[in-house]
Amino acid sequence: MTTILTVCGSLRAASYNRGVLRALHGLAPAGVTLLDYTGLAHLPPFNPDHDADTVPAAVRDWRAALAGADAVLIASPEYAFGVPGALKNALDWVVSSGEFVDKPTAVVTASSSSAGGDKCNAALVQTLRVMSAVVDENAILTIAQVAKRFSLQGEILDPEHAAALRCVLLTLDTQTRLASR
Repeated sequence: MTTILTVCGSLRAASYNRGVLRALHGLAPAGVTLLDYTGLAHLPPFNPDHDADTVPAAVRDWRAALAGADAVLIASPEYAFGVPGALKNALDWVVSSGEFVDKPTAVVTASSSSAGGDKCNAALVQTLRVMSAVVDENAILTIAQVAKRFSLQGEILDPEHAAALRCVLLTLDTQTRLASR
């Protein structure tokens, strides 16, 4: 059994990236469980002074969610050609604690633009690899013009992108199984 923690980089309730994550639940192969992390908005701004004896409860919960998952899938919009601040903040909280070390991780960026959030995608992949996450090329996906491909409720409007997301999930599942040998 593989447990994949899903993380939405947007705090918006009506986020297309959240819709993509909803769609994933219907695409997960047998033996794969998806758990949605919903605490991003509760993480305080990263402060190294609070990353010792006084780690905030929300940060402990974030780290525990990551540690308990076999793999992680991040779906994020692109803000000003970069990673949304709340998501970058969450990643900053786990740089030194190591929850991403050797963790199979996928990056999906969905955007209304024709580039699909490619700059955010590249920045996330780079950050995660620096943190020693395992980000396979088959677990990286950009979704351009997302409103034509997924609804906010997670309805899949484009079978081609459904297949691409299924491939991302299968890649994470395979990596997890290989790592546990």
